[in-house]
Amino acid sequence: MAKFYKGFIFFSFIFLTAAVLLFNCNGNKKDKELIDAGRITDNIDYAGREACKECHEMEYGLFQHSDHDLAMDIADENTVLGDFQNTTFTHFGVTSKFYRKGDGFFVYTEGPGGKMAEYRISYTFGIIPLQQYLIEFEGGAYQCLPIAWDTRPAAEGGQRWFHLYGDERIAPDDILYWTRPTQNWNYMCSECHSTNTRKNYDYETKTYNTTWNEIDVSCEACHGPGSLHIEWAKKVEQGSSPDIYEDLGLVVRLKDTDNATWVFDPDSTTARRSIPRKTDELVQMCARCHSRRSVITEDYYHGGSLLETHWPSLLDENLYFADGQILDEVYVYGSFLQSKMYKAGVVCKDCHEPHSGKVYVDGNGLCYRCHMASYYGGRSHHFHDPSGEGASCTECHMHERTYMVIDPRRDHSLRIPRPDLSDKLGTPNACNQCHDDKSIEWATNYLREWYGNDLVNTKHYGDLFWAGRQSYPEALPELIRLAEDHNNAPMVRATAISLLGNYNDGSINGLLRKTATDKDPLIRYATLSVAQYTGDQSVVNMIINALNDPVKLVRVIAASALSRFNIENIPESKKVLYKRGLDEYISSLMINADHPGTHINFGNLYLNQGDLQKAEASYKEAIELEPGLVTAYINLADLYRRTSRDVEGKRILLDALEIYPDLAPVNYALGLLLIRQGNQDEAMAYLEEAADLAPGVAQYSYVYGIGLNSRGEAGKAITFLESSLQNHPYNRDILYALTTINLEQNHTAKALEYIQRLVEYYPEDQNYRQVLEYLKTNQE
Repeated sequence: MAKFYKGFIFFSFIFLTAAVLLFNCNGNKKDKELIDAGRITDNIDYAGREACKECHEMEYGLFQHSDHDLAMDIADENTVLGDFQNTTFTHFGVTSKFYRKGDGFFVYTEGPGGKMAEYRISYTFGIIPLQQYLIEFEGGAYQCLPIAWDTRPAAEGGQRWFHLYGDERIAPDDILYWTRPTQNWNYMCSECHSTNTRKNYDYETKTYNTTWNEIDVSCEACHGPGSLHIEWAKKVEQGSSPDIYEDLGLVVRLKDTDNATWVFDPDSTTARRSIPRKTDELVQMCARCHSRRSVITEDYYHGGSLLETHWPSLLDENLYFADGQILDEVYVYGSFLQSKMYKAGVVCKDCHEPHSGKVYVDGNGLCYRCHMASYYGGRSHHFHDPSGEGASCTECHMHERTYMVIDPRRDHSLRIPRPDLSDKLGTPNACNQCHDDKSIEWATNYLREWYGNDLVNTKHYGDLFWAGRQSYPEALPELIRLAEDHNNAPMVRATAISLLGNYNDGSINGLLRKTATDKDPLIRYATLSVAQYTGDQSVVNMIINALNDPVKLVRVIAASALSRFNIENIPESKKVLYKRGLDEYISSLMINADHPGTHINFGNLYLNQGDLQKAEASYKEAIELEPGLVTAYINLADLYRRTSRDVEGKRILLDALEIYPDLAPVNYALGLLLIRQGNQDEAMAYLEEAADLAPGVAQYSYVYGIGLNSRGEAGKAITFLESSLQNHPYNRDILYALTTINLEQNHTAKALEYIQRLVEYYPEDQNYRQVLEYLKTNQE
């Protein structure tokens, strides 16, 4: 759980890291049509669910008591499920008490600064498998209590209070503490648990006036405001033509109107859609809440691209495993857009009844609707007992990962298990998740025995993403090919493009020119996130053209990217276009002015524009909002470095460590700063601390090991780097450092051992082969 919120926080900080490229503003009719479809909401009102019931009684009945229906409610006798009969719950020495006073529900628990206090429960939040509770603070802010009620039956371990962080103590000074800005309901949660939510944060007064039309996720959350549709129904009932309003007066028509069905061809075991799907409006609409994303406008409308109103994550490190499996709490969108199902035209409602949210059929029967049971249901396919879990489609292809202690969620990338990738990539696989007493090698051998070498030998994009995340050069041409191939799923292509930002190579530009005008805005967005880092002034015109993109996210990235370049010599008309784009970008930032990440982004913008005073003030404001924010300290220290103020940079990093001594990135940044100042002794202490605090970050271990060797402590360096291989067995920097340090110490046999591993792991790297040949010759 802690990792989820940290990941979400850091994701919001990358708002200014995207770049932009050329977009042909006349070449994307589909996107323009989708956006125009959404614009009709201006003069349409929300009518409420009761207005829908008369004509849609069956759908209304399905919706009743669904997760959407119970997403949020006023806390009262009918909605609160937790035990408030003077019960207590103790977590890391803090005992919280739950009780009633009159008609209210109260908790006595640890609040800001660790001070115990009484709080009234205002709202319930969620229903299955847990119910959370919202507490009001000053200025209209609501915070989610970290103690939740397990709503599962007692026989399943439920009907109890539990802490959302499990066995982890979250202290009052922790960025994840429940009363801190990063746990604020208005910012984090409100949009997706009510209908037509408006956060309404006032930056001047630092207060909220958050509103909604209905407290839960009701009909119009998905279908859009319905007053015109109701008017249409009344007029048709009075004798008017059904064509009086387009699409029955609906803001977006989610029902398929092409009469397509899923059919089996004579020689196929998998169904296909009889008419290729021409729009994914439904997926884009569901993704508004079922995705890891940031909000860029509160003016949501239905029927357009998700990127018109939100910034979705790609398959980013710390959010997804290298092969695209879910790691952090990323919901469904990023996973589903990797899948073959999405490419084939499957949408959410092909499996889920949209009003109840439940699947149409439990078990394998759901999958057999499109995957022939006579083929996929037999032992020749799954090689397991048909009555056991091993024969379950979802257990193999949609394995679960548990969040919030008790909430298992399925991975919607619908993948073939690949235990052969787990060793190198550190990824989970369905085989070993069930057979947790067996080795990866055991699972891989069975995979090979059952399905032959073709599956194991099939190149998976996870290999390339893993290598691309580490900027390994041999991955570059493969990433380009992956991004170019339209047979790949859009999320895979977009992530491949984003990883090109790790390379400073001219071969990337040819690809970017192609993908900049891709019909999918997700691909254009990924393209633009890379282009600004080419360091080439010639991209300015391409960025300016992107300011005309029909999708808002692309435009705001274009504006932020253009701030990195010299635009003095562009025509005045282009400067006007840039000014308009920059205003739109700033407005998108101000939506989340209650979050410290916004002020980091403002600092980055001012830094790009050369306004160092405003940049400094913005970084300081971010620190003031959330003193536990790593990025703000590091960015501010880097600003001081740029302006030859390393003394102040050192001070700000020391201030951060005085409050939060366990922040590994700050220890690392301070170590590098001290090296620049020539203070190696002091630097090494901080570099060592960073490596100890974050052993999972290979760069910290590598730099500290190199530092030891540079100080003449080769033996310690070798011992430390060898121990770090336990966490990073395939890291080429560490392996090559061990090769060279051992060679310098005349440990030729050990050097040979490490270079042989490099050649085995990275056979296409000719440099390693040359070193291997040299060592072999030297040994002889």
